[in-house]
Amino acid sequence: MNWLADFQNALHWGNSLRLDLFKSRHLGYLILLALMVTLSVGLVLFIIDPNVTSPMDGIWSAWVTMTHVGFGDVVPISFFGRLLSACLILLGLVLFSLFTALVSVALIGRNLHALTENRQWQQNSDAIIVSSGEQLILDELAKLHQRIAELEAGQANKPVE
Repeated sequence: MNWLADFQNALHWGNSLRLDLFKSRHLGYLILLALMVTLSVGLVLFIIDPNVTSPMDGIWSAWVTMTHVGFGDVVPISFFGRLLSACLILLGLVLFSLFTALVSVALIGRNLHALTENRQWQQNSDAIIVSSGEQLILDELAKLHQRIAELEAGQANKPVE
């Protein structure tokens, strides 16, 4: 039964992460950009490369190239087709980096409230330690001041020889 609770917790965690990711519009924009680039580059590959025989093959080749899967079933053979695919590889790196950054921000943002509470607690405990240390120093200074006053009073009562 423990695995069932773990599975339910994992589903709940995944669902809340999905909700956190889609609160920001950036992920939607990123997905839309990836789809638009895939469709447009796929159609351009179909037009300029003789090895790409259909628009669907061009779109498939663009998607596989951009996601760095590289099945190799549809490969551009012309210079411009390969150049376009090379640019698509670099764009895929950028898009996956942005996707990773968005997921990281969503995961870190979930724990930010707990981190700020912990930092606040740490600052409060540091302030208490500092104020108690200050009080010890002030008490010691008061004792020293009293001792100096006693010594000066004793010196004043002593006859001059």
